[in-house]
Amino acid sequence: MVTLQTAESALKNVYLGVVANQLNVNANPLLAKIKKSSKDVWGKEVRKLAPFGINGGIGAGSETDSLPNSSGNGYVQFIAELKNLYGKIEISDKAVRASANNVGAFVNLLSDEMEGLVKASAFNLGRMLYGDGSGKLAVVDSITGTTVKCNKVNNLIEGMLVDVYSSAGKKNTAPIKITYVDRVNKTFTYLSSAELTIAKNDVLYVQGSKDFEISGLGKLFDTSATSIYGVSKSEHPWLNPYQATSETEISDILIQQAIDFLDMNTDSKINFISCSSTVRRAYQEYLGAYRRNIDIAELEGGYKTISHNGIPVVADRFVDDDTMYLLNTNDFTLHELCDWQWIEGEDGRILKQNQGFPTYSATLVKYAELICDKPCGQAKISGIKSSVTNPFTSNITVNTANEA
Repeated sequence: MVTLQTAESALKNVYLGVVANQLNVNANPLLAKIKKSSKDVWGKEVRKLAPFGINGGIGAGSETDSLPNSSGNGYVQFIAELKNLYGKIEISDKAVRASANNVGAFVNLLSDEMEGLVKASAFNLGRMLYGDGSGKLAVVDSITGTTVKCNKVNNLIEGMLVDVYSSAGKKNTAPIKITYVDRVNKTFTYLSSAELTIAKNDVLYVQGSKDFEISGLGKLFDTSATSIYGVSKSEHPWLNPYQATSETEISDILIQQAIDFLDMNTDSKINFISCSSTVRRAYQEYLGAYRRNIDIAELEGGYKTISHNGIPVVADRFVDDDTMYLLNTNDFTLHELCDWQWIEGEDGRILKQNQGFPTYSATLVKYAELICDKPCGQAKISGIKSSVTNPFTSNITVNTANEA
């Protein structure tokens, strides 16, 4: 007979390992390339020594001259607080009782819940990798009824719960739920809330997540930030990565120029290129125009993509339309206190009744922070132009209802 104890046992012993692997490897191609480590985690913080420059104790001279002066490696200490990442499932008491004598129905119930959790967590993990840690999703351009037009919608998805902030602070007492995202017209529709009035220039954030997300590429390439990982950028200019605005169409020369700069000046070996689907299509058109073979690279997690001189060029929905990142993923580490785990109560239970409701919930958690040891070894090219026809703005009729 299926009971809550059976459900807990399945969540702990069957689903946890599978879910952790899917989130660590299959959630996002970039995340799959980044190493995970519990090293340098001290309490609630990551404290890591990052080397820069070279050992200065070298030189040449005659056989009677004094030896070169010693000068050790240069180091700075990165300090960053571990971020709390959560994923929550909910099962009704009625559903558990209805499947009590049907193991197959019970397995389907748990599998559906875990599949939904993995999909939501994978979406948010991928988004965080390219975010700046603030949880910022989009900025409101205009609103008509419950339909909101934004500057971009690539960070939004149906079912997402979001908070709304104005310059004065948070406007909603409870998060609003996105019911539909129109990816052609960059609008979304939300469930009506009598207590909330959304206005132009309001900013959307994931529910309760403002300034609590991991430090993604947006943080690394934030030109307005004066420090990163607790270290001043003005005192240590090597913390500033390579950034260029091209205002030209994509080409091998444009990509190679950034790669060569990093290779010659920072000894960084680029092994991963990420861009928007618009830029990747433009690059495919460029390769086709010059009758070049399009090489295919296979990544961990089963991803396949085109490549530039053996370096995978991956399209990611969370990269801005005119942008390309060139990364040495060996410089990145996702520091974690532990891998994904269920939150347990004092009694060891992970399924807990929601107070006042006939439902049970379980919460998956991971405490982690993303750190780049060598920011100057990474590059971002923005402003890339493209003459490739965008299928979302052409005369083709596109059904966007299932784009999520």
